[in-house]
Formats: sequence, structure tokens, C-alpha cells
Amino acid sequence: MSYRVTFVCTGNICRSPMAEHILRRHVSEANLDVLVDSSGTGGWHVGDPADKRTVATLRRHGYTSKHTAQQFRPLWFNRYDLIIALDQGHYRDLRSMAPNPEDREKVRLLREFDTAADGLDVPDPYYGGRAGFELVRDQIEAAVPGLLEEIRKNLPAGRV
Repeated sequence: MSYRVTFVCTGNICRSPMAEHILRRHVSEANLDVLVDSSGTGGWHVGDPADKRTVATLRRHGYTSKHTAQQFRPLWFNRYDLIIALDQGHYRDLRSMAPNPEDREKVRLLREFDTAADGLDVPDPYYGGRAGFELVRDQIEAAVPGLLEEIRKNLPAGRV
């Protein structure tokens, strides 16, 4: 069975799908047995594609972009090995949903994997322009090496 990682933001149309596609390519290039997806804490965008600015940013940098938004459900904790929140609000929401201490420990903040990060939140680019989406991509990319290191450290034998 593959190691499973999910990214969670608010509506699952901007930050988390961008992180999903970026990490998916990196784990594929590293030949790691990791499944990556994403969801949102809210359900108002369920069934929608990623925001067109997310899609454009991903495509400009050579990433795939196919996506359908979904809402994170508390019963999904048993599906994932690692649940990555994009900001501290998502982090608190996810930890409060966790059914037990073990599941709470699965929840981490993306920027904690970037040792040079100047904060823990990936800002929501929804109400801004292209520069905000590029900043989000830059912050996700900066966290990927540390995230890959964490994944490798926790991959059981035979899943690499």
C-alpha cells in the first residue's frame, strides 16, 4: 500500500491543489510510492475545478493541473499518513477534527518543512492577482525538499 499525503486549504481550489500537483511530480521523479491528493476545510467549491489562476500558474511551470475540489472529512484520518495544512487556521481545524491523539499528530504545516520560511502560513491568493499565485508556488517549492525528506524518513521498507 502506498504512503498517502493530502494537502488541505480552505476551498480546495487554490493552494492545496497547487501543492498536490507540485508534490505529485516530485515524488514521481524521486520514484517514491506516494499517493498525493488535496481537499478543503469548507465545502462550497466541492466538484469545481481548480481556480483558473492556479491552473495557469501550474502550467507555466510545467505541472499538471487536472483537479476536482473536495471537502476533508473527519473519517478520512485513517486514509492518510500525513495531512498537510496550508495555514494555521487549517491546522487548528484539522487537529480539532482528529478523532484521537495519533491522528492529530498526522497534521503538519507545509512551511514547517522549509527551514528558511519567514512564517508558517501560505497566504490565500484568491483575492489577488498573478503575483500571489506565484508566491504560493514559490513557498510550496521551497518546502518540497524538507517534505520529501520527511516522507522518506517515514516510508516503511518496501514503499520506496
